[in-house]
Amino acid sequence: MLTFIGLGLFDENDISLKGLEAIKNADMVFAEFYTSRLMGSTVEELEKLYGKTVHILSREYVEISPDWLAEAKEKNVAFLTGGDTMVSTTHVDLRLRAKDLGIETKLIHGASIASAICGLSGLQNYRFGKASTVPHPYTSSRGNTIISETPYDTIKLNKEHNMHTLIFLDIDKEKGYMTVNQALRLLLEIEDRRGEGIMDNAIVVGIARAGSDEPVVKAGYAHILLEENFGEPLHILVVPATLHFIEAEALVKLLGAPQQILDELDD
Repeated sequence: MLTFIGLGLFDENDISLKGLEAIKNADMVFAEFYTSRLMGSTVEELEKLYGKTVHILSREYVEISPDWLAEAKEKNVAFLTGGDTMVSTTHVDLRLRAKDLGIETKLIHGASIASAICGLSGLQNYRFGKASTVPHPYTSSRGNTIISETPYDTIKLNKEHNMHTLIFLDIDKEKGYMTVNQALRLLLEIEDRRGEGIMDNAIVVGIARAGSDEPVVKAGYAHILLEENFGEPLHILVVPATLHFIEAEALVKLLGAPQQILDELDD
């Protein structure tokens, strides 16, 4: 049996009782923390709670050479991820590989940032369109700095359908955790170059450390939020479309967005 277990949003205490029981009953425990991770816990703290050794897998051993899957032919193996399980395509691929090997699989879900953003921001969950990721810029073979325009295009597409956009922020082994500020700077740089008005005077929501006791959640115009301090990672960004009155009221009263966005709805 291979059991995929979502650990929740922030620390070791976010796991479900069902997930904790499955880990304690597992013969081997593997985890990957490159797609997401629990910023409020260390591997040592996880192992103390579980009473198990947690084998941390690199991207190579998850996506390219998951030879460890063979262990689940004869043993009960748990595979851990931050947030909810199966949110990443990588995890779906692992489940399919296990199926091809004749290994039975089971899913135990955890709290996901995809739902947490709605509770933290007041934005309605059924109004979200396609999500995207802002990656760190990279240098081309010609020495040019390349900034991906995919997230900008995704925001544009969603706005055309009056849908909110969830923007994941890059986690890079060498470049670190992207911040809300870095992501906004890149999106505004694309706006300056393309001038299509997608980010011009756009209201955005920045969230840091969702699931912790003191998450930071702020809303405002992109060029203003660019200067805000969101503190330690993980960060995530939301670019809303046209706001429903309740959504606008939540952004103003709960997240500090300017009163102007409510006044404009009244007009």
